[in-house]
Amino acid sequence: MSAADEILDIVDEHDRVVGQSPRAEAYARGLRHRCVFIQARDADGRLFVHRRTPTKLVFPSLYDMWVGGVVGAGESYDDAALREAEEELGVSGLPKPAFLFKFLYDDGAGRTWWSAVYEVRCELPVNPQVEEVAWHDFLAEDEVQRRLPEWEWVPDGLDAYARFREYRKKES
Repeated sequence: MSAADEILDIVDEHDRVVGQSPRAEAYARGLRHRCVFIQARDADGRLFVHRRTPTKLVFPSLYDMWVGGVVGAGESYDDAALREAEEELGVSGLPKPAFLFKFLYDDGAGRTWWSAVYEVRCELPVNPQVEEVAWHDFLAEDEVQRRLPEWEWVPDGLDAYARFREYRKKES
């Protein structure tokens, strides 16, 4: 089954399931679904950053500071977070990602999804999927900050990153 054929739960503004749809149809029709964002850091605290492949259905060839993706029909956010992190990092045996918060992403142009944000420490050697990741590295936080205005980033990832930084400020 291709990524476009994957079945997703379609949800309302309160994150209640109201139907199901193949991913390609959900994207084409702007149907609200569920996604997970996982911030992966290495043993030194550096952030996993990557450039998406040009074949991605959404935001091809853009940079991202998250691993993650859609939540499949009937799948929990927690299960999707672990699955997506292991798939995109190319590892197995990753610790369970820690849930931080959830928000509704809506770009006003038909892209809207409930987004659960997680973090995980990855001390394993990564081997990202070539179908998903064109380039990757672990970057220090100050390097990520320097690259924000220079690189073209996925818009939902930038939104999640800004919310993550606010979340961290409130916690400290």
